[in-house]
Amino acid sequence: MTPRTRLIQIAHQINITGQITPIKAVCEMARARGVETIVDGAHSFAQFYFKQSDLSCDYFGTSLHKWLYAPKGTGLLYVKRDKIAKVWPLFAAEEKQKSDIRKFEEIGTHSAAPKLAIGEALLFHNGIGGKRKEARLRYLSRYWMDQLKNIPKVRFNTSFDPAQMCAIANVQIEGLDQGKIGSYLFSQHHIFTTPIVHEEFQGLRITPNLYTTLPELNRFCEVMATIARKGLPS
Repeated sequence: MTPRTRLIQIAHQINITGQITPIKAVCEMARARGVETIVDGAHSFAQFYFKQSDLSCDYFGTSLHKWLYAPKGTGLLYVKRDKIAKVWPLFAAEEKQKSDIRKFEEIGTHSAAPKLAIGEALLFHNGIGGKRKEARLRYLSRYWMDQLKNIPKVRFNTSFDPAQMCAIANVQIEGLDQGKIGSYLFSQHHIFTTPIVHEEFQGLRITPNLYTTLPELNRFCEVMATIARKGLPS
């Protein structure tokens, strides 16, 4: 931060590596210097358990189609109560709505179905339980990561520290084109991954979900181990 800093926008979880960031520490440091904070919770919300009070941010936004399994186009916005009045909505609101967070809900004519489906998604999520869901996702991610961590040429771009990751992890087989690995996994084994090519690293983003089975993860690990040993088939 510099004397000119007025706002910090930070992701709660980095989408390409799964890195969980120390949101509360950043937000409290910013507030002490009079700087507001916006938290992008697109991947954290409903993946691992936390409360708004755990963040200490001024603004929080997230999509709901990822880990809550609501329809695409649905989302959630939190604005600290004393900040609502100064934020303009996309559509002009009446003066009496100035301090009402519902002024942000007006987005023109749209289908009500996705919004109504949020309730069903919440019912499903709460039926499982946020902490139980997180525990299962952590189990699945560590299950496959532990199988690959000691294999030569396999490198992780994600920390094994539970405080820094949950369901999302990024793995690399050194010396190979990660995009070609991803294409091979999908075309030959019907295993979907997300190849990531970044200026600082590259790898495959692996994201098991509740419906992912252990045999599926075993198969993925077997194929990855073979690629690490023998390379991609020509």
